[in-house]
Amino acid sequence: MFFASLMPLFAQLNTSTYMKRIILLALAAIMSLTCSYAQQKQADVFVPIGKYIQHGDADKLSAWFASNLELDMLGSVSSCSKVQATQIMKDFFVNYTPKSFSIIHKSGKAPLTYAIGRLSAGGEMFRITLFVMTQEKGNQIQQLRIERE
Repeated sequence: MFFASLMPLFAQLNTSTYMKRIILLALAAIMSLTCSYAQQKQADVFVPIGKYIQHGDADKLSAWFASNLELDMLGSVSSCSKVQATQIMKDFFVNYTPKSFSIIHKSGKAPLTYAIGRLSAGGEMFRITLFVMTQEKGNQIQQLRIERE
């Protein structure tokens, strides 16, 4: 009944203008949802990375490493291979057993995002900064920085 009363109003509208508006609104809604999904997907990359840091699992963490990455370990900066970075992280986790890790800040937009986290390990507090690059082959850690707080 309600829709029937609106029919005379719709009939008065210029059909092409009306259709253009509907199409523009539909496209705007689709683009908004797509952008939202892409941002959410990118933000989620730090969830598994954070889990592996918290558990001190250098092998699973290394699956996210780029083939070459910059590693800043307590002030010692080096450009290293994925294999070298994995061994350095294993040594770090042996010397500083993780107790807890939490992401305190995320920012950036594809293709480069970063997160800052706090790690409690070996009775000390560390600030971990991760720079993640989105590429065709997926998300990869390009830079990992560990600093004492």
